[in-house]
Amino acid sequence: MVGTFYSAANPDSDPFVAVGKSVSADSVVCLVEAMKVFNEIKAECSGTIERVLVNSGDSVEFGQKLFLVKPA
Repeated sequence: MVGTFYSAANPDSDPFVAVGKSVSADSVVCLVEAMKVFNEIKAECSGTIERVLVNSGDSVEFGQKLFLVKPA
């Protein structure tokens, strides 16, 4: 296990992205917590979120796909 996936900054906040939302390469799409450090994860591509592949609170691994993005 690398870390824990979080779709929002805190439980009371809206998710960073949702299905249908447009993102750019610099858009923050989620947080991954590893060893008590929260890391912002950026989209690294431009397009539209087609599907979120993990749930908030799920454990994630290196190289695991978190989102499906339809290229712009």
